[in-house]
Amino acid sequence: MKEEEREMLETGETAENSSDSGMSKKEMIENVIYLIVVVLLAVAIHTYVGERTTVDGLSMYDTLDDGDSLWLDKLTYRFRDPERFEIVVFPMPEHEFYIKRIIGMPGETIRIDENGTIYVNDEPLDEDFGYETIEKNEIGRAGSGVTLGEDEYFVMGDNRNNSMDSRTYEVGNISRDRLRGRAVFRMWPLSKIGGIR
Repeated sequence: MKEEEREMLETGETAENSSDSGMSKKEMIENVIYLIVVVLLAVAIHTYVGERTTVDGLSMYDTLDDGDSLWLDKLTYRFRDPERFEIVVFPMPEHEFYIKRIIGMPGETIRIDENGTIYVNDEPLDEDFGYETIEKNEIGRAGSGVTLGEDEYFVMGDNRNNSMDSRTYEVGNISRDRLRGRAVFRMWPLSKIGGIR
């Protein structure tokens, strides 16, 4: 054995270098496992717990504004039914998502009269979410009354005269299985950060 190798063995350099090499592999494996766990947690949160969404348009004005960034709660509806006046997100064709407020609940009949008053089972709905009084030409199919099925909801935008919602045949009644979640928190802009009414 050469003198240089003997010195390295005596000082422990070779063993140390070997140990460093082993630690690097171990650290690399730990980092890969950590990364996989983080990705799986992120996917699980996005799929089952919640996600960020951005408002596009003014159909929910003045509750929500164009460009508002929201947190969408996807967990609550796994444990309870949606409630009246909650703001929900649901898919439409062409991979679009709409954001509206629940007005009518399963089994109810929703009607809007010529004065823009909303009736639930022939009783005026006590609410103040509408930005404006509904105009006659915006009553849509609710003018003659819409009866909801056992898992259907009637949704409307708060900007009642500028919203495509359940008053139109294009949107219609929304079944529960289409509800992606409820908007619960505004993250942006900072001046409006907080819970959503």
